[in-house]
Amino acid sequence: MFATYLLFLNLFNPQVHGIVRRSSSFNTGRIEHLYKNPQAHIEGNMKLHYGDLTDSTCLVKIINEVKPSEIYNLGAQSHVKISFDLAEYTADVDGVGTLRLLDAIKTCGLINSVKFYQASTSELFGKVQEIPQKETTPFYPRSPYGAAKLYAYWIVVNFREAYNLFAVNGILFNHESPRRGANFVTRKISRSVAKIHLGQLDCFSLGNLDAKRDWGHARDYVE
Repeated sequence: MFATYLLFLNLFNPQVHGIVRRSSSFNTGRIEHLYKNPQAHIEGNMKLHYGDLTDSTCLVKIINEVKPSEIYNLGAQSHVKISFDLAEYTADVDGVGTLRLLDAIKTCGLINSVKFYQASTSELFGKVQEIPQKETTPFYPRSPYGAAKLYAYWIVVNFREAYNLFAVNGILFNHESPRRGANFVTRKISRSVAKIHLGQLDCFSLGNLDAKRDWGHARDYVE
């Protein structure tokens, strides 16, 4: 249930490598436009490897094969509500999965050559201690997802300080685009409104209406 993909960049061999979980149906809908031939799933400068953040062996194997210059850990079970139903799985993927990646970098002897980016989250702040939040605002996660990401945040800090690894956390608030998953609130609302307009739906339900979120566009967050 990865929100997106794990990306490896090798600056000396201009390719993007990604890890995608094996599925009985194609689960690459949001990146098919990046294929050299989307209809035939023929790869160009993007190469996908089957793997999983719960599998240390495959991570070591792929990192050792690709020898990336940059690693972006964008893989996670990122749905806050679902993290209460899949708490152990969320902890394994989002928390320990980050540790597995960092340990794989160390095992492959790439500590001095890799730049590592961890996709952190504003859910670290959870029950916010001040408004607006800043880098010194205390963390107070309020979900298994937030707690797992908090472990990932601190394990990145520890590897940076223990091994002098170039490793950073990006604490991003909600970033939206047309590729946002359909089970997230923005897409749920926009798709449901469209269906009501077309006469395909009478009404739809939402969760906590008192929740407050900040949103930005994914393109701006990439910048």
